[in-house]
Amino acid sequence: MGEYAAKSSSGAGNGEVTGIRTVSFRRLLAAGAASLVGDGVRIAALPLFTAVSTGSPLAVSAVATAELLPWLLIALPAGALVDRWPPRRVVITAHVVRVVATGVLTAAVAAQVATVPVLIAVAFVVTSGETFADSAYQTLLVELAGRDELDRANSRYVTAETLGLDLGGPLLATAMFAWQPAACFGVDAASFVVAAVLVARLPRVRPASQRARSVPDAALRDPARPDALPADASLVRQILDGGRFLVRQRGLRTLVLAVMAAALAVAAANAVVSLYAIQVLAIRAALVPTLWIAQAIGTLVAARLVARLVAWRGEGPVMVGALVVLGGGFLAVAAAPVMAAAWAAYAVIGFGAGTWNVLSATRRQRLTPAGLMGRVTSAYRILAWGLMPLGAALAGPLAATTSLATVFAAAGGLVLLVAVVLGRPLTRDATPNSR
Repeated sequence: MGEYAAKSSSGAGNGEVTGIRTVSFRRLLAAGAASLVGDGVRIAALPLFTAVSTGSPLAVSAVATAELLPWLLIALPAGALVDRWPPRRVVITAHVVRVVATGVLTAAVAAQVATVPVLIAVAFVVTSGETFADSAYQTLLVELAGRDELDRANSRYVTAETLGLDLGGPLLATAMFAWQPAACFGVDAASFVVAAVLVARLPRVRPASQRARSVPDAALRDPARPDALPADASLVRQILDGGRFLVRQRGLRTLVLAVMAAALAVAAANAVVSLYAIQVLAIRAALVPTLWIAQAIGTLVAARLVARLVAWRGEGPVMVGALVVLGGGFLAVAAAPVMAAAWAAYAVIGFGAGTWNVLSATRRQRLTPAGLMGRVTSAYRILAWGLMPLGAALAGPLAATTSLATVFAAAGGLVLLVAVVLGRPLTRDATPNSR
């Protein structure tokens, strides 16, 4: 097998070559990058437009809730359906739905008839499409990159995500919003058109339900076998199966516990960072986003170096090290309340988070059988992100009763505790046979 390409044995395109240097993978990555730029524009512009056009905290909150709600209501059935349907078709259909929704929003904003119900409906529909597209994209990434190159494939995806979602999209939205808010949503719609066209040119990948063997329920207790329920099983049964596999597979169970705790800590810190920057660091409000830019730079560096780090030290130790770096970054923010130190600390946080994101995604994909990819991905995201509202809710009372710095100290301490408690399992549970 060559360094960058190998014959597919997983069902992508009837013997198509797989690998990160193939045309198919590059096309998939370009499609992901296009939609991520659009997402970055919308994520920055939609709450800003809601605030400017309504001046209502309730309206802003309602739109933000509608944008997150599909991850709780739709992600699980979406994952089960993705395992039944051709992933390429799912991504294309999801993007077409998102094009229509954002096109309606563009027209409504331009005509000055974008009421709060319209904003809520569009936010819900666009994220609903994302729950389908995201799960199907994960399947395509594994199939087109090949399981042997998932670390490099995820490094490239995290780079595209950081550049598009965290940097390019918001900067583009900032430049365009002052000129014409409707143009922001028009760019979002155009990004989905580009992504859909690129995905349409990918090789066909059969649905996971056709690639997986039909086995009795007892086989699901053996994580080493790439099994799935029969395609004619009920949707509820398939959804429950994804969660059951996630809990029973020791490597995935360890991974999701670490992600849940880290998400709780990150959400708490994110909830108060703007206030901390203004009140404690004495940063002007206009410069607060520079902290996120520093974090994005750290993430880009991590995505560039993670494969070399894994080759040098091994996947497990690097994952544990990423948690230590992430926790140490939060502690540094609390310990050194000056602007320069905060910028450096957020670059460190970005490096730790970027390294963890690449390797945790790689391990989850590697440990998940093809026939369960959609369901396990959806269940994993709900568990991983489900604690984020709780972390944000706890940050306020903790800061009010102690200090803003205490929130960062608590976040760092929690992540370091996870590194200590789960360090050995994370180092050990790296193969599908781990139980």
